[in-house]
Amino acid sequence: MRTLLNRFIELLKWPVAVYMLISLPAYVQSFYLFNFMNLWSGAMLGGFFLFFISRGFMDTEMKTSMEIAAHEMTHAFFALLTLHKIKSIRVNPDNDGGSMSFEGEGNWLIIIAPYFFPLFGFAVMIAVSVYTHYAPSNLILNMIIGFFIAYHIDTVASQIHEKQTDLPKVSYKFCVMFLPSANIWAVCSMMAFNSRGWNGFWVYQSVISKLNERNWDYALYYIRQFLG
Repeated sequence: MRTLLNRFIELLKWPVAVYMLISLPAYVQSFYLFNFMNLWSGAMLGGFFLFFISRGFMDTEMKTSMEIAAHEMTHAFFALLTLHKIKSIRVNPDNDGGSMSFEGEGNWLIIIAPYFFPLFGFAVMIAVSVYTHYAPSNLILNMIIGFFIAYHIDTVASQIHEKQTDLPKVSYKFCVMFLPSANIWAVCSMMAFNSRGWNGFWVYQSVISKLNERNWDYALYYIRQFLG
């Protein structure tokens, strides 16, 4: 089963990359067309800026250790999702990197996951869902979501560099096609969740689908005009 799943994911690699590339205009447009702004968004922005303020007071070694741990845990999370048994997760003592080992051959999704998926942010979304099942959402929770949106952006930005060993494994061409849209999707999905909960999350996915349809219609119209 695991082998079949890996092969299926590998078959999806370039179709997904092409889809994310041609969807980039829709993801950019979604910033303006999805109603992210409300009272809760203000609190989220407060948490966003709080992260960057607090980052200046963080111990450098502690910050690096947290980033490495989150990186390897995200690899591990996607390994588990694709039916791989985790053997070990390790952060090097000198904070120059880490490693995660698992059974099986793996796939591109495991490799690229830390560069677009906000694991801590996703965990906060799940935790907020459990909390708000019993009590109304409050501004503190919105600030926490904003804090982890900023953490995701900062972490991804610090991880993408020429010495990163994961990126060549999936190819730089794939990274250029996939990662910009994937990161906009991750951040905007968290913002949509912040504004309207899981309903907002799913509405945002619907907005992207409709924007893609509209953009395709425009593209086909202009192509016909050019050829006609």
